[in-house]
Amino acid sequence: MDAEAFSEAQRGYLRRHPGGYLAFVPPSLPPELELAPDLVNALSEADRNLGLLAGAGEWLPNPHLLIRSFVKREAVLSSRIEGTQASIVDLVLFEASPRTSTVSDVREVANYVRALELGVHEDRVLPISLRLMRDLHRELITGIGGAHLTPGEFRTSQNWIGPPGCTLNQASYVPPPPEDMRDALDAFEKYLHAKSDFPPLIRLAIVHYQFEAIHPFLDGNGRVGRLLVTLLLHEWRLLPQPLLYLSAFFERHRNDYYRLLLGVSLAGDWEEWITFFLTGIAEQSADVVERARRLLALRERYRSELHTARSSALPLKLVDHLFEQPALNLAQARELLGVSARAASMNVQKLEEAGIVVEVTKRARNRVYVADEILDLIREP
Repeated sequence: MDAEAFSEAQRGYLRRHPGGYLAFVPPSLPPELELAPDLVNALSEADRNLGLLAGAGEWLPNPHLLIRSFVKREAVLSSRIEGTQASIVDLVLFEASPRTSTVSDVREVANYVRALELGVHEDRVLPISLRLMRDLHRELITGIGGAHLTPGEFRTSQNWIGPPGCTLNQASYVPPPPEDMRDALDAFEKYLHAKSDFPPLIRLAIVHYQFEAIHPFLDGNGRVGRLLVTLLLHEWRLLPQPLLYLSAFFERHRNDYYRLLLGVSLAGDWEEWITFFLTGIAEQSADVVERARRLLALRERYRSELHTARSSALPLKLVDHLFEQPALNLAQARELLGVSARAASMNVQKLEEAGIVVEVTKRARNRVYVADEILDLIREP
């Protein structure tokens, strides 16, 4: 890491490790920050759109039907930022029939879903804390990277960020050594629960940067850091439901995302980073409101098409399930409906005849049915 890349003020936070390399130890929060006009305008737009989303969370008849769809979208896009190639289709097919999946990255994405669901689960007792972060990391990493990545544990060795194959001295960023990292994490946790003079959304941008700058795990820091954004929006009561996920915005502007995070470390450029973050809040809030409206309209159309005076309620139950899980097999349908295998097959067939699902495996057994229109709405840019 090149000390000359840092501004004079930021060089004061560089540490020369006994191993000879430089590392950056971010100062404790809060930073000194002036609310310039561009930042204030971005905050106003973000607050307005987030308020509209919070209102949508109140009028949605069953927000849990949609939350799982947004969780899947977030899992795919957040993992894609880190280089995975699995799609939403790959994910839902894996969830419906894990043994038949041939996509290597999909288990990593499925782990992200489990980690996110752990964090947003209504029975979660732990507040946002270092312990919860370790639990999220354990869900995220277990089974995909080997024991050397120490799932659920903060690192005890140095990591760094840079081009593949680079050394510590060639890295573009080296986070705090383990001995400094612990103190930084303790201060970070205290800041999460302290009162702040900053508006909550600005504070959230600050928190996201600080977590990424500390980089406390050997792997998965970006994904855990983005999970925290969603959890804190709910924890701080900015949203009644965990409906907002920023990875779509970060993935779309990936180069700016990394450049602006690094810019805070190199030059203390908080304003540009926070303005970018607030723009993401505004854009994604508007996107979720519109996407939720369209998903609900599609659900009502399906229910209307299936509903007749003499029809069973069972196909409607399957429709609601598809908005949580857009792929299913006959065994899942049987368990969900509590009926025989034959009755489950008949009810899935009704959805197939209505054009709501299509069978995608072309097999005689272990068939998987996918709701294409729902998937199209979830994965649409």
